[in-house]
Amino acid sequence: MNGKEIVKAARRAIETYFSKEDFVLKDYNEKGGIFISLYKNGNLRGCIGFIEPVELNEGIVNAARSAAFSDPRFSPVSESELNDINIEVSILTIPEEIKDIKEIEIGKDGLIIEEGYAKGLLLPQVFVEWKVKTVENALEMTCEKANLEKDEWKNENVKIYKFQTEVFKEDA
Repeated sequence: MNGKEIVKAARRAIETYFSKEDFVLKDYNEKGGIFISLYKNGNLRGCIGFIEPVELNEGIVNAARSAAFSDPRFSPVSESELNDINIEVSILTIPEEIKDIKEIEIGKDGLIIEEGYAKGLLLPQVFVEWKVKTVENALEMTCEKANLEKDEWKNENVKIYKFQTEVFKEDA
């Protein structure tokens, strides 16, 4: 998988949204989870993705456009700021449920917390960026992302999953 090409494709998906051009990818038939993160001046500007494996041709386009225009935490990216945006693409392994938090490795594993309809996901690089030192802190952050109490991960009804990512970034 060519990381530079994937990142270029994500950027092209956003650019063609503005120009109203059709943009269809055909080079990435494999399936995988995918998240696309947008950064402006080193700060998160949007991040959307798919946990479950999707065909990457569609996943790249949909996640890039959703991160740019549909992340409810941010206003839509404007065409004038697109040159100030850096794109990061994370391809996810299939999440595996864990029973013992000792199986989690900070910096390597992303986490998903699930309880009923509540679900939160944090990519492995988030824990590095926030300088998280303990697995317990990583679990608390992921609970908060799922709108759960931060110690909810201790509840026996909560499912905890870990996954890894292959990350591709634009040159800053």
